Amino acid sequence: MEQLIQQLNFNLLVVRFERCDGKLLSTILRANRHAAKLLGYAEHELIGRPLASILAAGGTLPARLLESVSMSDVGSDSCIEAEIITKQQQHRHALLSLSAWPGHGKEGSDFLLLVLASQPGDDFSVMRRVIEQSASAMMITDAIGIIEYVNPKFSELTGYSADELLGQTPKVLQSGKMPREYYQSMWDSLVNSGEWQGEIQNKHKQGQDYWVYERVSAIKNPKGDITHFLAIEEDVTQPKAVESALAESEERFRQMAELSGEWLWEQDAQGYYLYSSVAVNQILGFSRTEIIGKHYTEWLTLQDKQVQTGFSTSQLAFHALVNHYRHKDGHLVITESTGLPILDEQGQLLKWRGVDRDITIKMQFQNALIESEKRTRLIIESSINAIVIMDAYGIVSDWNQRAEKMFGWSADEAIGQRLDELIIPQRFQDAHRQGMRTFLETGVGPILNRQIEHVAKRRDSSEFPVEVSISPLKLGNSYIFSGFIHDISGRKAAEQQIRQAQVDLAVTRNEIKIAQQIQSNLLPTAPLKTDDFEITGFCWPADKIGGDYYDYFYRGDAQLHIVIADVSGHAIGPALFMVETRSALRGQTHSVVTSAETLAALNRFLFEDLNQADYFITLFYMQVDLVRQQLSYANAGHPPPLLFNCRYEQFMELDADGLIVGIRPEVAFEEKTLQLAEGDVILFYTDGLTEAENAQAEFFGLERTKAIFREHASETPQAIIDALIDGLKQFCQTSSFVDDISLMVFQWR
Repeated sequence: MEQLIQQLNFNLLVVRFERCDGKLLSTILRANRHAAKLLGYAEHELIGRPLASILAAGGTLPARLLESVSMSDVGSDSCIEAEIITKQQQHRHALLSLSAWPGHGKEGSDFLLLVLASQPGDDFSVMRRVIEQSASAMMITDAIGIIEYVNPKFSELTGYSADELLGQTPKVLQSGKMPREYYQSMWDSLVNSGEWQGEIQNKHKQGQDYWVYERVSAIKNPKGDITHFLAIEEDVTQPKAVESALAESEERFRQMAELSGEWLWEQDAQGYYLYSSVAVNQILGFSRTEIIGKHYTEWLTLQDKQVQTGFSTSQLAFHALVNHYRHKDGHLVITESTGLPILDEQGQLLKWRGVDRDITIKMQFQNALIESEKRTRLIIESSINAIVIMDAYGIVSDWNQRAEKMFGWSADEAIGQRLDELIIPQRFQDAHRQGMRTFLETGVGPILNRQIEHVAKRRDSSEFPVEVSISPLKLGNSYIFSGFIHDISGRKAAEQQIRQAQVDLAVTRNEIKIAQQIQSNLLPTAPLKTDDFEITGFCWPADKIGGDYYDYFYRGDAQLHIVIADVSGHAIGPALFMVETRSALRGQTHSVVTSAETLAALNRFLFEDLNQADYFITLFYMQVDLVRQQLSYANAGHPPPLLFNCRYEQFMELDADGLIVGIRPEVAFEEKTLQLAEGDVILFYTDGLTEAENAQAEFFGLERTKAIFREHASETPQAIIDALIDGLKQFCQTSSFVDDISLMVFQWR
């Protein structure tokens, strides 16, 4: 009650009337600040004062008001002119309105006295309407919720008259759409704090729902007991409808944003994201929560950051702006972005709203066209396609900026002209006109509503390929035709490049086939076996044509020559050098030279060719004297072979000083000799074995090679090679390697 009195902008006094010895006494219980100000008192000074102290004419209420109180006319109110006295003893004319409250007419009843300062002669009926026509709906119930008073505004809001509502409970107004817990919470708040406020959905007498914002206050007697409840209601049906429509519109927008494949976003005036659709995850790999709150330049490439830093504060709309982003996994993403500034009434920037469309794949397939249009794309403000609209007579009615650029005719020049004469080569014009006539007569148009490739002409009569989509639209009894035209000159050029690349690939494959045939004839076709030794080899090329080479052959009856080499690179070039190397070595079959001399002669022979072709060769050469059971060898920068003695289980690396072949024209090679022992096994290999990597980027390495070699050294040379290959596959978890792998095993019995 206290809160209610203070909230109202009227001069209000709460007055208690009691009978004592047959006399009717009146005492002021409460006064709001407006009444206190009018009377010149502080609020607390009025509490407890006799009502007579502020009234002139003997300090008594006018007879008509006393009559209303005495008659206990519950539900009625009275309004009459009177004279009041302020604290400063000033007399002022006023209108007094005494309204009956619940419990009226009994001893100790409270009344609400409204004091309206006025001038003599004011229209009394006007002042009464001020009271009765309050803008707020008001309802008073007793302590258990029985309605005892409603004002006219309340009847207007609910559709019920006062007679229909008095004696009822507010449940008669309930719509049935509010949960019981809501009403229980309201009641608990009233009981505990004496106040409650909130929104309630009620039902009008005619059946329609309406919303009110309601403030309820408990009215207590001097003992602190609740005697009544006062409810003040404001109709908020229209604002709720607007709010609901706005929420529905926002939800519809957000659903469209979620379903769209384009990235919709909002940024504040400084360029920080306020909203992002889920499409950002598809385009950039980031979730919406990772985007919101971040600056728009955070995922741009360094170059775009420097160029676009000032966009957020420029207040200028941008269209078809090409952005270069870094995806969450690191790869480049290219988008086409459009943004609009949202300004307030003073022209100050509030935020940005825009959309990004992923054009990465399109850019990849149209590099030639995109490069030529890159500068234009940054400032373009229209469609990237030419859009042309013509009527049923073939007359141009619309011609956008892209069409101007594509065909060379301005919009003013093109509109009103026949389309076929502007952009269709003369040899196709008759077919175009016949096609239009057929469609208008039969509704059949084979090229309509589909994408086709055709030839167009520019203003200078030059022709170029285009991609065209034409759609008819019926307006009234006639048609218009909209055409979307895209210049595909760049794509056609790219297709021609692809066809040429396919031809080049076929030639290369043929060369590879020839090189494979060459390689297959270089390597030994079978192992060598005698009572004294056995030797065999294996080559696994990385790219179908290897740069590796190995060989073993007799020179005379008492000498076995063994060679293993690795030509840098792959494909046909290294294969030809393998042929040349083999020919040079085999050509010395009848010469008596040492291993070192053989390498020196080979280096001189190949130096010029290798130097010009930018190739080099690592090579290990060994001679086995079968009679004296002695080895002699020289090395040209090749990984040293491993000698393992099964009897003593010891490894030895067979290495000697010497540069790789093809570095200098004259090179001196060191030669070493070694006596063969029973059980000696030698593994020759290229670096493709030890440098093979697994998924963790670990090398197969020399130690793994030695371990497998040691484990299988007592087996046949082929079994040793098979064990090494199996171990390599298991380690790398693949059967495809980036470098050639050659193995050769010599076993002395």
